[in-house]
Amino acid sequence: MTDVQNPAQEAGFASFGLPQILLKALVDAGYQTPTPIQNAAIPELMKGRDMLALAQTGTGKTAAFTLPVMAVLSRAHGTRQPRSVRALILAPTRELAIQIHDNVRTYAKGSHIRSTVIVGGVSINNQIKELSGGVDILVATPGRLLDHLSQKTVRIDTVSHLVLDEADRMLDMGFIRDIKKIVAMLPAKRHSMLFSATMPGEIEELGRVLLHQPARIDLSPPKRTAENIEQVVHFVSAADKRPLLVNLLKDSAMSRVIVFTRTKHVANRIAEFLGKNRIESEAIHGNKSQNARQRALSRFKAGEVRVLVATDIAARGIDIDDVTHVVNFDLPNEAESYVHRIGRTARAGNAGKAISFCDATENEYLRDIERLTKMKLTVAGGEMLPSEPKAPRDYAKKRPFHGGRKPGGEGRGESRSDAGERKHSHRGGKPAGKSEARGAQGKPAQGKPQRSGRPQQRSGAQRRPAN
Repeated sequence: MTDVQNPAQEAGFASFGLPQILLKALVDAGYQTPTPIQNAAIPELMKGRDMLALAQTGTGKTAAFTLPVMAVLSRAHGTRQPRSVRALILAPTRELAIQIHDNVRTYAKGSHIRSTVIVGGVSINNQIKELSGGVDILVATPGRLLDHLSQKTVRIDTVSHLVLDEADRMLDMGFIRDIKKIVAMLPAKRHSMLFSATMPGEIEELGRVLLHQPARIDLSPPKRTAENIEQVVHFVSAADKRPLLVNLLKDSAMSRVIVFTRTKHVANRIAEFLGKNRIESEAIHGNKSQNARQRALSRFKAGEVRVLVATDIAARGIDIDDVTHVVNFDLPNEAESYVHRIGRTARAGNAGKAISFCDATENEYLRDIERLTKMKLTVAGGEMLPSEPKAPRDYAKKRPFHGGRKPGGEGRGESRSDAGERKHSHRGGKPAGKSEARGAQGKPAQGKPQRSGRPQQRSGAQRRPAN
């Protein structure tokens, strides 16, 4: 059976006109038939067309945009210029950037293509060494790239291919201004691609600026959640959420669990509480250093801990196939985040379960989720409590061009922690949490007076609850 299938599977990618060295790398990596986004995007990109594509995480879009770029680069030979870059891939988070680069290295196996990744939270000195001889493909977060550009340790005036991945998340995190700064330094003549899970007006506008007569692909799913995910809700007071979580985790079927919170502080508190109850867990969020986040993910993937506690942005780019349960400890204040969260389970054809906790301040969030998904969550426990004033929504929403200057939720914190790395890079890149505290000193957005009655924050310690 295997001998019969492989030629057809190999022919699927071969039909795109990819070089043999890339086809061999795909076969060695176990790639079989192209996914829908790959079938739709690769032929158009191989023609050199710009692209605006709607596709979710986990659809194979990384291969869709990297393989055509690598096909061009693999056929070009010549001496690399010092500090030069030929293809630039921008991603909103460190985890996603590292994941993309891992895929690039897999596809580049056996070729002369040289690549590297630059993100914050790690020493900049090693990155400078990697960039010194020039690279074919650079994967980067916007903040750390601007850091290098300010120090003239990288050149992007040689870029012939530009990819923006998860552009909507960059918008949420306040990176659009940084993106525009970077694009202004690129050659006008280039091959550009923009991939996004959603298409708000600001992303459409960005596409009009970046792209020239792009091919448009829309493979976004209908506004509903996966059918093989069982979705339930527990109505519970805020004070009873942690004991309920511990009680649920007594079920051995919950063997690999991601618990989502709205804030970094709550993520830390939950991890501490689980530890006191002899449940191994790790927390990841924007205040953790890159090494700490990678270590936590590695332990979770290896099964050394069964629970990963995460904020939405920190979890972006996590790609683990066998997550059995997702727990929404706090309901997200944007309904689309619910779909992204529960999509971490039931991958690769597996079944999964999403458990949501809803307290009296979150009733409206639950209604938003049920309107978006067009389904009622099954009540697994309790009764809906009378509504109370809800938790504030993320300030990062609806203000994409203000650079994340105002205090806000997780979206703001993550964006400033990445952007704040530019201030500390000469010292080796401080952990995100420390950078974020410094970032809070930024000036108000241009043209908007500072709010009266709100004292200027001099230190992140003044606004961050004690751990």
